[in-house]
Amino acid sequence: MVGGPSLFSRLVQASGEIWHAYTRHDFVLQLANGDLPEPCFRRYLVQDYLFLIHFARTWGLAICKSDTIAEMRRAQRQVAATLDVEIALHIEYCRGWGLSEAAMAAEPEALETIAYTRYVLDRGICGDRLDLEVALAPCIIGYAVIAAERMGHSHTRLAGNRYREWLEMYSGAEYQSLAREAEAALDEQFARRGGEGRVAALAANFATAARLEADFWRMGLEASR
Repeated sequence: MVGGPSLFSRLVQASGEIWHAYTRHDFVLQLANGDLPEPCFRRYLVQDYLFLIHFARTWGLAICKSDTIAEMRRAQRQVAATLDVEIALHIEYCRGWGLSEAAMAAEPEALETIAYTRYVLDRGICGDRLDLEVALAPCIIGYAVIAAERMGHSHTRLAGNRYREWLEMYSGAEYQSLAREAEAALDEQFARRGGEGRVAALAANFATAARLEADFWRMGLEASR
């Protein structure tokens, strides 16, 4: 925001420890150290595949919630990128972990996957485009924050770390640019659809989404039990 902190930074600050409980979850720390048990990562990959299907639906809803051609086009690009690029790349990456698309599609959604994806869709259906993207921000922007922070941390191990490619993907220039675009879009929408009276409700929705993302990491860790 011009002359002040971005909406995203305000939402992070308002969420307090909830944000760090997500971005510095044991799942993330173990992944960065290379100590995460492989069954945990495989479970995460399967559920992330199922998540991406709803991610595409969310951007489809964003088109309906748009009130400018520019917003519609941005949402359309996200739908196409998810369906035509991101899902395909995820499937290819998962093959390296012994996971086929058919096997992943046959897996039931974990309750944590259902909770977060349906929460985002609910925020979009009941609210406006700003509500929808605030609920998505812990995912879209959060992954960029997590990867950049882990890559800059002295405890992160890259040599011989089987999860290095994941860290490099989300810390790379392409994804970091996407996250900055999402952060800028929050400010643009807040300027048109916001007002200080909405901040408390938006912060509550953001914190809930961050908690649900932390539960998604916990779901992965439980695969080792």
